[in-house]
Amino acid sequence: MPADVQAISQAPLPTHVDVAIVGGGPVGAALACGLEGLGLTVVVLEARARLEAPDPRAIALSEGSRLILHRLGVWDALASRTTPIETIHVSQRGGFGRAELKARHMNVPALGYVAEYGDLYAALARRMSASGTRVLTGARVTRAGATSAYGMVNFERDGREHLLTANLVVLSEGGKALPPDLRQDKDYGQSALVCVVRTAQPHGRRAFERFTPEGPIALLPLGEGYALVWTTPADRVEERLALADDTFLAQLQAAFGDRQGRFLAAGPRAAFPLKLSLAKESPSQRLVRIGNAAHVLHPVAGQGFNLGLRDAWKLAEALADLPRGPLGMPPLAGYASQRRFDILGGSLMTDLLVAGFSNDLPILRQGRGLALAALDLLPPLKTQFARKMMFGVQSW
Repeated sequence: MPADVQAISQAPLPTHVDVAIVGGGPVGAALACGLEGLGLTVVVLEARARLEAPDPRAIALSEGSRLILHRLGVWDALASRTTPIETIHVSQRGGFGRAELKARHMNVPALGYVAEYGDLYAALARRMSASGTRVLTGARVTRAGATSAYGMVNFERDGREHLLTANLVVLSEGGKALPPDLRQDKDYGQSALVCVVRTAQPHGRRAFERFTPEGPIALLPLGEGYALVWTTPADRVEERLALADDTFLAQLQAAFGDRQGRFLAAGPRAAFPLKLSLAKESPSQRLVRIGNAAHVLHPVAGQGFNLGLRDAWKLAEALADLPRGPLGMPPLAGYASQRRFDILGGSLMTDLLVAGFSNDLPILRQGRGLALAALDLLPPLKTQFARKMMFGVQSW
């Protein structure tokens, strides 16, 4: 932990603030950065003892996310650690039809960028530290709630229990998990198997989204290789994790095909279950959920983190527009309405992609082929689709 953050963390604990952010992960850190200069007292409660996340998993950043990170003062520190995506190739296994999206056709430097999670978080954590935000590490939140007048957070730190009140409590992606009665869940019966792979052909800044009957396979350019996200049925994931490398690569080759030549090597593998989870509306405008505390999406089309980053940016904008005085009421009602379309649209889009492409039904295979062919042959349709991938479904 940087020395300045440690000093702030060890200062006397506050009892009331303007904004309490529960969770100092990437989305919570982005919000803290976005609130700099607004004259608000902001505290971030982070359960981990240190602001570190040495995690090599890949995360896809859209062009819209790059713009937000630039506005937050984060991008310059991260850019050299990312790999641009200049082309996205979309196809289906065992059927006709494919589409290619190219950055130069959209007049953008790249359709997106791929970074290691650890690098992204390090850049955001450093920027949050420099913003002067009060960060309380080692703070384990046990309860978060709100009344009509203020929000409340109970947390444990250094073996003691504490209560913090705030004009607004924000549950971020690292925040207290939603109980079942406050969310809507859909279990896909799938897991995402992730690792880094190397192929015979260089990636040339090209990403692949390959739909198979089991689910999508994504190859994202990262450094000299590819970050693999292989959607796998839940009952097969342990088997694939335990495979010898040569057997694993042979199965991947059979599923993906030869568009990048042979798969030559694979790094350490990990997996996590896939689900769709959407928070129900909060009964109080003194408590807001953003990031994974508000929505968890299937990784198809890489929308999850980008959606959470837009949550943080739009919430910071809404708070900047509030008149000085009690936070919360009418402006945040507008924020919730504004975000609803983006969140529901993004979740519906990813859910339909999974449902429509994760099967081997002949009639749907033909329909998918026609849809991909139409997307590739109709430039206005391709432009609209690419814009929604880059900037969210609310973009026009």
